[in-house]
Amino acid sequence: MARPRVGFLGVGWIGRHRMEAMVATHAIEAAAIADPAPDMAAEAARLAPDAAVVQCLDAMLELDLDGLAIATPSALHAEQAIRALDAGLAVFCQKPVGRTGAEARAVVEAARRADRLLCVDLSYRFTEAVRTVAPLVREGALGRVYAADLVFHNAYGPDKGWFYDPRLAGGGCVMDLGVHLVDLALWLLDFPAVRSVEARLMAGGEPLAGRLDRVEDYAVATLELETGALVRIACSWRLHAGRDAVISAAFHGTEGGAALRNVGGSFYDFRAERFAGTARETLAEPPDAWGGRAAADWALRLAARERFDPGAERLVEVADALDRIYGR
Repeated sequence: MARPRVGFLGVGWIGRHRMEAMVATHAIEAAAIADPAPDMAAEAARLAPDAAVVQCLDAMLELDLDGLAIATPSALHAEQAIRALDAGLAVFCQKPVGRTGAEARAVVEAARRADRLLCVDLSYRFTEAVRTVAPLVREGALGRVYAADLVFHNAYGPDKGWFYDPRLAGGGCVMDLGVHLVDLALWLLDFPAVRSVEARLMAGGEPLAGRLDRVEDYAVATLELETGALVRIACSWRLHAGRDAVISAAFHGTEGGAALRNVGGSFYDFRAERFAGTARETLAEPPDAWGGRAAADWALRLAARERFDPGAERLVEVADALDRIYGR
């Protein structure tokens, strides 16, 4: 059986890294590449010398493709994903799949209509640290989980101007980093409904206060779930953190706790532990090459001819929770 032919729309560092992970599975054929920067397209073409290098999505849709991997600015994700799905292509998209709940819902509906596989690069789900914590949370080993604390502080800000434009990005550090935290919490807790949300957003050390010309660079939010559990998230850009990043997710239950934390300020190295009173047990340690696993998983599922996955509907729940953090 012929391998699915996949186009790669946007091949900057992230797009090219995900392309490399898919190609390494040998499950798909990298058939087309498009990027507005010729040097980025040329670099990606070295990974797939036989791929057609084209100018845009329109040109890709004229090719005989089975899937599309999207790594373009956030403002383009929903429109590009819907166009691809309507054309009968499966889609793997960088987060966020939409800047709002409405955009995310429209993408998921397009995937359902087309009966095509839709996945988003929520890559932290695929870390070994999360994989070891997940069964403890879900199978009752921690008792009733009543609280979760998740943090993603970044000592740097994004290096592309569109991240700071509310219209293009849909938000600031919450849209960029907080989406991972909200997704991890809801996913690990099996997506209970969000009963209420309280949030505070700041920019430059001052309350954002509804300003439409800036995005937040610091945010805290508390989500009360229908189970009674409280989820607290905090995220930021350019925090004076004393290291590159502070990333953690801790789950507190009536019979124990579990957490994952980045090691030495790394964006990539995580340690997972289980707690009982003052005792702790190490569950996972670096190294763990997890960065491309979500992309590889989609490629393998596409090669297995999987169709629409109802789990994609959860993307809307995450997007709706972000809307509530933003007061939308």
